[in-house]
Amino acid sequence: PQLEAPTSSAAPASLPDRDPDLAKRMIEEQGGILLDVRTPEEFEEAHLPGAVNVSHDQLESQLAEIETLAGGDKAKPIVTYCGSGKRAGAARKTLEAAGYTNVTNVGGMSDYPAQ
Repeated sequence: PQLEAPTSSAAPASLPDRDPDLAKRMIEEQGGILLDVRTPEEFEEAHLPGAVNVSHDQLESQLAEIETLAGGDKAKPIVTYCGSGKRAGAARKTLEAAGYTNVTNVGGMSDYPAQ
């Protein structure tokens, strides 16, 4: 039987942050976007395989690029990361304010599970 969604006016519960297993599933099983929100210089030095770099301070002006990556799907899974998780948390808030509903902040680059 089909499960009914609760009929409350509350916003949907957001995904937990700093959950490496969830992040890995969102990328590998759900075809999500791995978003590195560090500076381009940091990204050049090292980044996770398959990551897309949009610096956290440019994210708002680059939302059209995110929309293109997501194929216009605001429910497309997005995993943000940075050096420690602070900028990735801010990026998550920016994405959610823009209407994205399936966003998590895995924290720092080293928090994402090894390939």
